[in-house]
Amino acid sequence: MTPPPDPSPKPPAPGTGPSPEPGEQPTPAPLLADAGRPASAPPADPTPAPPSTAAERPTLAPPSSAAERPTPAPPSADAGRPAPPQPSADVERPAHAQPFAAAERPKPAPPFADAERAAVYRAIAERRDVRNGFVGDPVDDAALVRVLEAAHRAPSVGLTQPWDFLIIRDPARRKRVRGLAERQRDAYAASLTWPRAARFDRLKIEAIVEAPINIAVTCDPSRGGRNPLGRRSQPQTAPYSVACAVENLWLAARAEGLGVGWVSFFDERELAAELGLPAHLEVVAYLCLGHVREFATAPELALSGWARRRPLAWAVHDETYGRRHLPGEAPVNLIEQTIAAIQPLDEAAMRDARDHQARLTKPPGALGVLEEVSVQLAGLAAISPPPLPEPAAVAIFAADHGVHAQGVTPWPQEVTAQMVANFLAGGAVVNAFAGQVGAEVTVVDIGVASPLPEAPGLLPRKVAPGTADMTEGPAMTAEQARQAVETGIEVARDLVSAGARCLITGDMGIANTTASAALISAFTGLPPERVTGRGTGIDDATHAHKIDIVRTALHRNALLPEGGRGPMEVLAGVGGLEHAALAGFILGGAALRVPVVLDGVIAGAAALVAAALCPDALGACVAGHRSAEPGHAAAVEHLGLRPLVDLELRLGEGTGALLALPLVQGAVRVLHEVATFDSAGVSGKQEGPE
Repeated sequence: MTPPPDPSPKPPAPGTGPSPEPGEQPTPAPLLADAGRPASAPPADPTPAPPSTAAERPTLAPPSSAAERPTPAPPSADAGRPAPPQPSADVERPAHAQPFAAAERPKPAPPFADAERAAVYRAIAERRDVRNGFVGDPVDDAALVRVLEAAHRAPSVGLTQPWDFLIIRDPARRKRVRGLAERQRDAYAASLTWPRAARFDRLKIEAIVEAPINIAVTCDPSRGGRNPLGRRSQPQTAPYSVACAVENLWLAARAEGLGVGWVSFFDERELAAELGLPAHLEVVAYLCLGHVREFATAPELALSGWARRRPLAWAVHDETYGRRHLPGEAPVNLIEQTIAAIQPLDEAAMRDARDHQARLTKPPGALGVLEEVSVQLAGLAAISPPPLPEPAAVAIFAADHGVHAQGVTPWPQEVTAQMVANFLAGGAVVNAFAGQVGAEVTVVDIGVASPLPEAPGLLPRKVAPGTADMTEGPAMTAEQARQAVETGIEVARDLVSAGARCLITGDMGIANTTASAALISAFTGLPPERVTGRGTGIDDATHAHKIDIVRTALHRNALLPEGGRGPMEVLAGVGGLEHAALAGFILGGAALRVPVVLDGVIAGAAALVAAALCPDALGACVAGHRSAEPGHAAAVEHLGLRPLVDLELRLGEGTGALLALPLVQGAVRVLHEVATFDSAGVSGKQEGPE
């Protein structure tokens, strides 16, 4: 089951010791105890002293005596064991294929002792990217050498060891380097939506001056000779190898009680010039290192609410990408797993939200539907007041439709790809509205017929180059429908992991209102003429033809009310790839207990699929607006949703949902910021006759 997100960011745990008095130097965070021995007592002087004896000092050098050396793995020669059985006379097998009897198999190398293994995993678990809390204590040279030695023992492709470590202590140079980072920070902040920019402004992203030591870790891609082993087909493994050295350095520093922060806000060539590096070297990492007051209980970006850590189960695949399960566990069906994680709205939180609304300095019910929105989102988050639904992210799922060949729209199919390019260039209505309300725009190619070039903001997730013609058979195979739903779930997961606190549905696909009408008719039981609209503004003749096409598709796929097909069969029969992905997007948001603001008729059709798969998913849904398409009114009525805006919009893209976003955010902000009668000293309503 996917764990629900924390309802609100938690501050770092306080330090274990008392706060220092003014002028007193804070005590550095303790070192990890060395594996297999108790930690040495802290020195009386707050300045950390180097270990004074060999017994106290961890070393990366090989042991000096046979008694100290670990027992090596048994050799593969015949020492001390019988020879392997000989092949039979009529079957000749190579030596490496000879079977071993159980007693003859070489024993595997032993693992570390329990305490040693625990220390390794502790260092991994407690490693932090540190930006805050550096203290002025000098770093012991011996400890620094041990940390660098650990980095130098990292694996590298072809044993090329393409790294070098430039140690920087000079305050003047570090100040100049910080100036370079600040310029890049400002440029990055300017690229953010205003809610993200405001949150970013509260983050500290470097400690270049505060940390006593900076280390530039460089890569020499020419090291290893003309043709280093393992790099011919993958030359990028040189900087990958350097990244392994950085990780070793980080873990060793944590074991020594040293904090490390990685600063990446640089133009790499500009930084290389400031450091006076030869032209053939590139900077892979710029690290700030020193003693710190304490190590945070979780990554600083997670504690601040900027991003969330993804569960391991999301990242492990067995044999085939998409076949998820952890070793020793049964394979996971992503759709079933997501549905299982969706819970009903929390009644206690909803009751608390209603009670709080009743105590606010306003007449009860004065905010109308917005009060119910705030109560719903409290139930979704299982806490009152719920987290503010910002920052928000709109995902535009783009796909083409085979039914376009039936002449249901005068617009050519290539407009889908052209509008994707327009979204990415920032020139569409959705971009204007998103900029107004501070939402990030992501475009997902789930099934555009033509190939799309790579571009920032575009997620290439094409399941197929459009659907088949639903008047001739199913629009999608069962596998395509499943894959598209799973893609929608994954996009929701990725956006929430990246910090989104509200998801907004968007869509693009010429002829997608025809598929929407077919889905809505199939799920609501209403006849095609009741749910088929004019889409992009077709004339009467085309509209009548479109209704006939919807009816034909329903007959061809046996999806009339008496059809009795399951939700995924209906979806595959007459849906679009973007409908399937949007259904998954809704399920993914509901599983993570994040609100999903629905746009128009395409989102309404997708919501019917999601609700048929899991009725509790509607607890996460807010109908942003009522579309001019008749099918949308039928869909939201069937779902029991009340649209917040009715402006006769029929554009799609996510535009109506974006206009409703400030209403959703305002509904929650009331619970956070409006005073109660008691706190404001305002008299409440007197009981008695009106």
